Amino acid sequence: MDAYIQGILILSGINLMAVLGLSLLTGFTGLFSFGHAGFMAIGGYTAAAMTVKYHMPFIPALLIGAIAASFVSAIIGALTLKLKGDYFCIATLGFGEATRLILDNVQYFGGARGWPGIPAYTNLTNVVIINIIAIVLLANLIRSKHGRNMIAVREEELASQIAGINVFKYKLISLMISAAYAGIAGGLMAHYMTFLQPKMFALTKSTELTIIVIFGGLGSISGSVLGALVLTSLPEILRAFSNWRLVIYGLAVIIIMITRPEGLMGGYEFTPQSMKKLFSNLKGKRLKSSEGRE
Repeated sequence: MDAYIQGILILSGINLMAVLGLSLLTGFTGLFSFGHAGFMAIGGYTAAAMTVKYHMPFIPALLIGAIAASFVSAIIGALTLKLKGDYFCIATLGFGEATRLILDNVQYFGGARGWPGIPAYTNLTNVVIINIIAIVLLANLIRSKHGRNMIAVREEELASQIAGINVFKYKLISLMISAAYAGIAGGLMAHYMTFLQPKMFALTKSTELTIIVIFGGLGSISGSVLGALVLTSLPEILRAFSNWRLVIYGLAVIIIMITRPEGLMGGYEFTPQSMKKLFSNLKGKRLKSSEGRE
């Protein structure tokens, strides 16, 4: 495979890992976050520290990065999840920017100058395998009792509480799992770029992840996959337009938001059952059209 295309696919897979976690939090639990770049930073720097400074194998280092991000999210969640409406979103935004500013001043990780010399362990094979495992785990979680409780919290928080669902508990679980996914994404990015710098995890990164989730469709894992592939590769496809490519990228996102406010997939999932139903419907339409012509 061409190295350039392979690079785009790897970046899409890294973004997808973070987007899957954010999809659980935003799409299925109904909590908007603008701090996921902070969780990516924690996971990335932790995983890099494990491989560079402690010579740990790649996969255990990724898992430790995920645990670190999840642990921090538990602390943040305990302090902020009782906030209502937009206040939680603002709190996560503050957390993301605070994480970046702290890393700017931690010389152990290179500070604002960055941290070079991270081993290049991330490749297309391990990104694809990790993404498949992440999708399967997330799909099974959503279909479980716990996933249904998260969806109930998204639909009507007060009714869920009356029905006996521990709303705070499920919000916290969703946030911790979401942060763990973002932490793995950060670790993959660190070992693909072989360089980390705090500005890589600025507010624009969190915004990009949120846009991908909304673009793909809230409450759709398939939409997250499609959104990550489309929006990661689109700026590269438009590279020939030089300075105008980001303008066209933004315009394309706006058009989709206006024409399909529910996102590309709109809660729809690609499953064997849904595909079978789709093909049977298409077959039925063809038969009706052929009968009409006769």
